[in-house]
Amino acid sequence: QVTVVQSGGGLVQPGGSLRLSCTASGSNFNINAVAWYRQAPDKQLELVAADSRSGSDRYADFVKGRFAMSRDTAKNTVYLQMDNLAPEATADYLCNLLVIDSSSGYLNLWGQGSPVTVSS
Repeated sequence: QVTVVQSGGGLVQPGGSLRLSCTASGSNFNINAVAWYRQAPDKQLELVAADSRSGSDRYADFVKGRFAMSRDTAKNTVYLQMDNLAPEATADYLCNLLVIDSSSGYLNLWGQGSPVTVSS
């Protein structure tokens, strides 16, 4: 089995920064693709960022220039750096991993979520 655990959420003042992490653990697997979503209160799930196999990472217009994805392949960990946060960024942030597993093939796995609150 492959488990996905997130960390890094919390309370931050407007203009502050957070870095979310998403770590996959298990054996005999590889992470093939990564996406980050968010869901604010009373709003639908939104795509925040997604990597690309053949080009640049993609970012939603409302975060482009302020958020950035990165990855530590050796640690099976992906990150979302969030800078210059505004109150509108308050939401539960979710990582979504496409994993190839030796036993089950492709798996679409979700982290448990990281709550981010931007407030004075």
